[in-house]
Amino acid sequence: MPTDLDEIQDTLKQFIQQHSPPLRIQKDTKENFECSGNVECMQGRKKVDGMYFASIIPKPKDIRLYFFPIYTHPEAFLLSDDLKKCLKGKSCFHIKKMDEQLAQKIKEMIDQGVSVYRENQLLE
Repeated sequence: MPTDLDEIQDTLKQFIQQHSPPLRIQKDTKENFECSGNVECMQGRKKVDGMYFASIIPKPKDIRLYFFPIYTHPEAFLLSDDLKKCLKGKSCFHIKKMDEQLAQKIKEMIDQGVSVYRENQLLE
């Protein structure tokens, strides 16, 4: 299981890339990985090609997973205690270390996010 930050970042990317398509990868660099939905919609007051889904951004002491479905549809997610410990704010997870159990919970959360976006016509 991933122990250093580069491995954690790669693992998180893999969890999201498993859903591409339908998710669209907008950015894929060492400093920023970002993806969105594939259905034109309103995001706030702005019309976008796809609703923002998630970003992965490395920081010196952790990897940040910005996960938008938990912000737009909080009722759809029941977080485990280990995931709650990583959550800072409404939709940002600070991941310093990851074991098999946490990795599985994050993967399930991402899978659930894809399902929520599909149910709400934000993904085809």
